[in-house]
Amino acid sequence: MPPGPTGRPATIYDVAARAKLSIATVSRVLQGTGPVSAKARARVDQAAQELNYVPLRAARSLAVQRHEAHGLVLPDLAGPFYGDLLMGYERWAGEHGQSVVITVTHGNPDPRRTVMDLAGRVDGIVVHGNALDLPTVQGLRKAGVPVVLIAHPPVTGCDSVRSESAASAEQLTTRLLDHGREKLLFVGDPASSYDVSERYAGFAKAHELRELQVPKPIRVPLTEEAGRTVAEKMLQATTRSGKTSGRPDGLVCANDELALAALSVLVANGVGVPGEIVVTGWDDVMAARYVSPGLTTVRQPMAELGRVAAERVHERVTGVRTRARNDVLATELVLRDSCGTNRGMQK
Repeated sequence: MPPGPTGRPATIYDVAARAKLSIATVSRVLQGTGPVSAKARARVDQAAQELNYVPLRAARSLAVQRHEAHGLVLPDLAGPFYGDLLMGYERWAGEHGQSVVITVTHGNPDPRRTVMDLAGRVDGIVVHGNALDLPTVQGLRKAGVPVVLIAHPPVTGCDSVRSESAASAEQLTTRLLDHGREKLLFVGDPASSYDVSERYAGFAKAHELRELQVPKPIRVPLTEEAGRTVAEKMLQATTRSGKTSGRPDGLVCANDELALAALSVLVANGVGVPGEIVVTGWDDVMAARYVSPGLTTVRQPMAELGRVAAERVHERVTGVRTRARNDVLATELVLRDSCGTNRGMQK
């Protein structure tokens, strides 16, 4: 492990030496106690980051004993996805005597410091999606903290667990194209997460294989509000022009929240779904089964993602496994009435 000057884990003394400050000043910065100048704080933060410093209690616990606790780092807690993920994770952890400490990074001004401190209170850390930047993830790994990534591209030395996205998105899009829908729009920002980028990649590939121009995505957050806004703007554009010929004939949404919100706006305004426009989602949340028309979507095993992640971090903490592994869980296309392909569609 390279952080310390002798190959050992870095200590507060190493941080003080690198920052050229007293132990007392460094301690106040790291503990968040007492007055410290902005310049001194910046020097300590830089030194700690360069050394991949983890609080001493973490290094001691990793070498001598375990906390029997996992750290779960999420970007947010809003929406049904995280509820199912947490259910799967906590169920496995509880059955194996592990507690779970949850940290949310959205709105956190310094997630790196928060997570490095968390590393001192848990045995391993699980990170979902883009909750942390890559340098912070790599810093945890270099500091000797077992790290498992959910819905994230593989990182050397870390375990990863994700669900398959690109092939299922291609299959869904191809089905819509086969039924005459050639003015599809992808709703969701591929830059927002690895999963969404893979879904858009599958959407794009289905168009490319037919030598069709790939529509640019509608880059919006994966929220109900965004789904309503997309549908309302589409309706307003139709009202202004007085024509529906230029309107898309399908919305391929990056998650069910977007799709359900858009679907409700379209139906409430008399737009025929799937007759005039098809709408699809992703995740297969409970509401997708009970709306009318039922939402066509892709089912991903959200609770299973949590369960597997909990198991993987426990394997690394206990030494059952030392080499990283990358798990990709299968997804399933779920056809309901919102895409109309069960009974055949006419353009």
